[in-house]
Amino acid sequence: MRETIMQRSGGGLLCLLLLLLASGCHRKLNSYNGEYRSAREMVRLKKAGRSPNARPIGKTKEKIKTGGAGGTVKIVAVRPRRAGSATGTLREVIETARSYQGTPYLYGGTTRLGLDCSGLLQVSFAEAGVAIPRSSNEQAVWGEPVKVTDLRPGDLVFFGPSPGARTITHVGLVTVADAEGIDFIHASTSLGVVENSLESDYYLSRFVRAVRPRL
Repeated sequence: MRETIMQRSGGGLLCLLLLLLASGCHRKLNSYNGEYRSAREMVRLKKAGRSPNARPIGKTKEKIKTGGAGGTVKIVAVRPRRAGSATGTLREVIETARSYQGTPYLYGGTTRLGLDCSGLLQVSFAEAGVAIPRSSNEQAVWGEPVKVTDLRPGDLVFFGPSPGARTITHVGLVTVADAEGIDFIHASTSLGVVENSLESDYYLSRFVRAVRPRL
């Protein structure tokens, strides 16, 4: 009887050990420099050809509420400012847009008292001597279509209201496009004018199109 109990106990310990080893192996396959990554994120990073730790995330977080009064809250990382490679007029446009950073969101606003997304782009281009349409839908056809993989500073990026939607409701300006990724500046309804990573799940899932301005 004692021998049977010991055998059962030993078998249980063996099973537990095997489970722990399997768990450790699984975690190792989805970790990088000690930081765990989900399978979805690892696939996305491998497709992009980048190291999982190539994009340091700023400490500031943007809370975006979706839906009505009972809607869920999404957390999107706000990117610290990085140096871009734009030159000439586009560099001036980007620097002007960045000078509005922190300006509160105001629907229809076009001043430092408040801006909406398309207003930010209109005033930024205007200060560089370039007149562009006022609404995001008009801005979406003001330029040549460009693929995400070909984005460069100064391009305009457009988004829908929800994942997979094709209706344009938001626009931003690409500030940086390099080996570390793509950043864009825009007037967020929750935080005002900020810079974000285009490759965050929130914005990437809502991306509709991009255009290169006609200068």
